[in-house]
Amino acid sequence: MNVDLEYARSVFKQEIEGLEGMYCALDNNFVTAVDLICKKSKGHVIVSGMGKPGHIGKKISATLSSVGTPSFFLHPAEASHGDLGEISNNDVLLVLSLSGNTSELIPMLSYANRFGIDVIGVTANADSILAKSSRVLILMPQVKEACPYNLAPTTTSTMMLVIGDALALCLLNRKQFSRDDFKSFHPGGTLGKRLLKVSDLMHSDIPLVQMATTVKDVLIEMTQKSFGCTCVVDENGKIIGIITDGDLRRKIDDDFLNKTAADIMTRNPKVISEDDFAQEALKIMNKNQITSLFICREEKPCGILHVHDCLRAGLA
Repeated sequence: MNVDLEYARSVFKQEIEGLEGMYCALDNNFVTAVDLICKKSKGHVIVSGMGKPGHIGKKISATLSSVGTPSFFLHPAEASHGDLGEISNNDVLLVLSLSGNTSELIPMLSYANRFGIDVIGVTANADSILAKSSRVLILMPQVKEACPYNLAPTTTSTMMLVIGDALALCLLNRKQFSRDDFKSFHPGGTLGKRLLKVSDLMHSDIPLVQMATTVKDVLIEMTQKSFGCTCVVDENGKIIGIITDGDLRRKIDDDFLNKTAADIMTRNPKVISEDDFAQEALKIMNKNQITSLFICREEKPCGILHVHDCLRAGLA
């Protein structure tokens, strides 16, 4: 086996062992932390840490915000130079420190205790200043770093990251944060595109004719709406067929203008619900080699989606 590959696997193994240790060490204090954040729903979760825990804290804060728990990162050194005013009694401080005695954190912890601001501490040192200053303590087990000198934060920073993920997702679960909520928080990028619904892109002014509509009037309706097709509905307004430009050309004969929509339509067209994801609509269009898809509500057409709508939205 390649030496680098073998060594990389040993790093994975060491960090997995650390996570297993954290898995076993997790207790009701974690639940109390979730309760506390939910109780302070009008405020923010302010995450802080120095060095590598600080970098992990920025990611945790971003994850919290993205799943419905307002949060921001506060650098402890900046906090002691005027930014402590950003913390209010409605907020919860989530402080990360392996030793729990990081000097830059002490002014922030003193301020929090003086003004009754709740602190959730994440540390591996139960006798530390952070542990003693915390209303809720999430105690990490003593583990070896993946670093061969047991110095560079590796296993411990991974443990902190997963604790943050667990907090964020437990809060998501408590608050019943839905896909629609997720879409509101992620309008851009690939994730935002994946969460677009058919209702976000569809046109409501749809081409529509009755079964008895003459071919002449079918042509007028299709020309006015410019989708290259029209849906055909029965006497109850339910969709029963579709007529496309191709259907018109294939049906041309000497008796063409005397025909009705029912004579030339294709029955049982592909349709989709307005609550389905736009990506699913594009998949149906690609699979069936069609360019438009009618959207139905209780079998009645309420919109139309063209493949160009999906492409303009960045779906592919």
